[in-house]
Amino acid sequence: MSVLPASARGTARLRASEILGAIPLVPRNAGIALIHAYRATISRLYGDVCRYYPSCSAYGLGAVQQHGLVKGSVLAGARIARCHPWAAGGEDDVRPHPSFRYDLTPHGFVVPLRKD
Repeated sequence: MSVLPASARGTARLRASEILGAIPLVPRNAGIALIHAYRATISRLYGDVCRYYPSCSAYGLGAVQQHGLVKGSVLAGARIARCHPWAAGGEDDVRPHPSFRYDLTPHGFVVPLRKD
């Protein structure tokens, strides 16, 4: 549960010279930090009970990474609403944003693309 899906990890690093370019990403990364905290604490208590793959918290993480805090939260909320005892379950991945122009750190945070 605490392990991020491969699609939610990257190899980028935030450099000091890129701090100003990352300011618009602060809300998105704050949401990602909250999801990390949930996955490290509450999600471990529940165990592997989600009917879907990836789990609802991993789906929420990917949705916030790809679509931003507001739209990603709405997508995650809709996914949680679909996850009930009578749901068929199965594989349900986040649709990638068509113009995703950022990179991901190993911990799943979103940083601007490097120009070099």
